[in-house]
Amino acid sequence: MRAMGILMSGTMTTPGRAKIAARHLRTDKWWVQPLITVAVLVSFIIYSTWRAFENAHYFVEPYVSPFYSPCLATSCVEGSSDLGQPFGSWWTFSPSLIILLFPLGFRMTCYYYRKAYYRAFWQSPPACAVAEPHKTYTGETRQPLILQNAHRWFFYAGLIFNVILTYDAILAFKNSEGEWGHMQVGTLVLLANATFLWLYSLSCHTCRHTVGGRLKHFSKHPVRYKLWTKISELNHHHPKFAWISLIGVALADFYVRSVSTGFITDLQIF
Repeated sequence: MRAMGILMSGTMTTPGRAKIAARHLRTDKWWVQPLITVAVLVSFIIYSTWRAFENAHYFVEPYVSPFYSPCLATSCVEGSSDLGQPFGSWWTFSPSLIILLFPLGFRMTCYYYRKAYYRAFWQSPPACAVAEPHKTYTGETRQPLILQNAHRWFFYAGLIFNVILTYDAILAFKNSEGEWGHMQVGTLVLLANATFLWLYSLSCHTCRHTVGGRLKHFSKHPVRYKLWTKISELNHHHPKFAWISLIGVALADFYVRSVSTGFITDLQIF
């Protein structure tokens, strides 16, 4: 009857939201996930920055570190690149800085990683049902976050690097004397690195959209529809591939460096 009376009077009043001073009412350890994200990303940034400026121990026959491949400057160690040195001698910094720009741009603009570091570093928001400390929200409509729209182009560049790292993994079937038909532990390390990078790229939201997201009639494009369904299945595992490939590329670099410095011995399988 009260609701009927409100409707008949032509006015409606609704109770306001509960005034809760606390930022959240969660009792679980919601802060663990963003804390782990910060720890892993900061560790990777520190390690990759150190390795980029170390500018050494990135090539030992037949392996080249994924942080330095392809090595495009004349300062590169001889034999570390089959693509020549188009940057010549004018590039006086570490050749790794030429390479890391593109994978870093791909990951920084990745839809999943945006969620991860927005929550972990900017607390926007830090977790579900937890209020963020920011008073206003502009999304990705202003600088510098509007640059996130470049993700598609970093995705295309990342595919090129995946091909190059796959080529490096194939070269790893040679032994230190350059003879083909051999496999060492390092071969498996570079193969795993290339595989997980492909899985990370192919499970990307941009890849899914590029393959079939713009189609209006799947029935007219059966091949693209089949590819779209397969990529959609991979897309469910995109966060997992994102972390595995991130840690994997660092481990691959660490392995090459360890063999180059003599810290470990690369064991031959056959």
